[in-house]
Amino acid sequence: MSSKLSLKGFFVFSIKQCFAFGLLLYAGCEKVPTEFYELKTPPAKLRHIERFDWEKMKAPVKKPPDPNQESPQKLELILEQCRTLALANNLSLKVQLIAPAIAAQTVSEQEAKFEAAFVANASYSKTDTPTESTLSGSAVDASNVDLGVQIPLRTGGTVSFDVIDRRVKTDEVFSEFSESLNPRYSNDFVISISQPLLQNAGNRANTYSIRIAEYDRRISETQTKLEVIRVIAAADRAYWRLYAARKDLTVRKQQYDLAQAQLEQAQRFVDLGERAQVEGIRAEAGVAAQLEAIIIAENSVRDRERELKQILNKPGLETQSPTVLICATEANPVHYDLAPDRVVKTAIQNRMEMLELELQLARDASTIDYYRNQALPLVTLNYTYNINGLGPTRSDAYDLLYDKNFEDHTLGLQLHVPLGNAAAKSRLRRAFYQRQQHLASRQNRSKLIEVEVLRAVDQLEANWQRILASRQNAVLSSRVFQAEKRQFELGLRTSTDVLDAQTKFAEAQSAEILALAEYQIAQVDLAFATGTLLGAAKVRWEPIVPVSE
Repeated sequence: MSSKLSLKGFFVFSIKQCFAFGLLLYAGCEKVPTEFYELKTPPAKLRHIERFDWEKMKAPVKKPPDPNQESPQKLELILEQCRTLALANNLSLKVQLIAPAIAAQTVSEQEAKFEAAFVANASYSKTDTPTESTLSGSAVDASNVDLGVQIPLRTGGTVSFDVIDRRVKTDEVFSEFSESLNPRYSNDFVISISQPLLQNAGNRANTYSIRIAEYDRRISETQTKLEVIRVIAAADRAYWRLYAARKDLTVRKQQYDLAQAQLEQAQRFVDLGERAQVEGIRAEAGVAAQLEAIIIAENSVRDRERELKQILNKPGLETQSPTVLICATEANPVHYDLAPDRVVKTAIQNRMEMLELELQLARDASTIDYYRNQALPLVTLNYTYNINGLGPTRSDAYDLLYDKNFEDHTLGLQLHVPLGNAAAKSRLRRAFYQRQQHLASRQNRSKLIEVEVLRAVDQLEANWQRILASRQNAVLSSRVFQAEKRQFELGLRTSTDVLDAQTKFAEAQSAEILALAEYQIAQVDLAFATGTLLGAAKVRWEPIVPVSE
């Protein structure tokens, strides 16, 4: 009696649990937005090409500058601040930082394939079929309810638990004069197991998609880390280019002042009659040439400033903002004597491209293993255990079910063997070929990295030599300019000679500034080639997880 009550309690609990699971599933479903975004584009927008309208693009008439108006705000930035702002605000980096979160959701999606599922099936039918005898009846009133839980297994099989409740009522004449059950209630408790034995069998074959998703997530993180390094390196390069542009503008303004002083001196000599009128004209031409150089240098500063602002993307510091950026970090070149073999070894160990290829090879190995399994015959073992109940009432039927007087056992084996199996073999060969392709890519990438690093090492040394040469040239050009200026004062040289010496002096100064900036950029390029950063210790990125609606 106790076993009967416990078994009955078990079935009642199972049914309640199935209903509770269904309610929780319904309550846990996220709300799906009912509004859909739709964009309609008129054909003219796609096919008609507009002309550039100069009149519409004209700037408003500028008012005379107000002497009491404050000058544009200046913002001094050191190199470390630029790196911090780029990491926090760069748009391309924000785009890439979302990719790992997307890949992580793909992993969760694949892991959910082994979640249990509540299943329910209900039907009601009322039929009236003509028969050859009134004893068997023609009208049937039937209802069927099936509640169950399906549990996928990591071995590839599926376990199902089902509780089936049926009710059938007929109009058969014989049932009125006999002990036939009408209506009759029948129910079943079914446990079924389906397990593949070859294809799709085993934990490794059934967790293949999870491993692939995990490899893809790691590949996404390698790409994100590479993007972080790229953005910081780009900020460093833009910083030093702006530094060089501002220094060059300062040189051009100094040369303009010198040309203006030369014009004044030449004009005095002309007014005193000590020089011909052409000397003043030559000096004026020199001032005009220096003014043109200032205009070009100012435009270069604006270009470099916009480039840096675009990378930093700081709120209030948009590319069209009037804020002037001042590079507060000065170039302090230090000569490094590097061992190329050590630098190459470090680069191959640190470069994210190499790690990405290693992950691709691991992914390929898992794919080959999976397709080998898929090439096997499909052999499925099925087992079903069924307890039957029947009675004139639903309670009587469940009592018989709980008594376990009627039990069924079914064992089956299914076999499916493709003749030729060409598709599975082709997929396996394709996976093998892709692995060979990635192996060749890894070797090629290793050689490319080696060449890139050696080129960066040579460029660093060449830029150091450029600094030394340009400094020497600037010193000598300064002496020549001073000498030509003294010779002009003595009447031994013309303004053209002085202006030529001044131009060469300016070019030498610009070359020195450019060499300093290029040396700093060469250090950035070398660090980037080795998968590292300059002076940016403890940089750690985290993926951006958007807020879902």
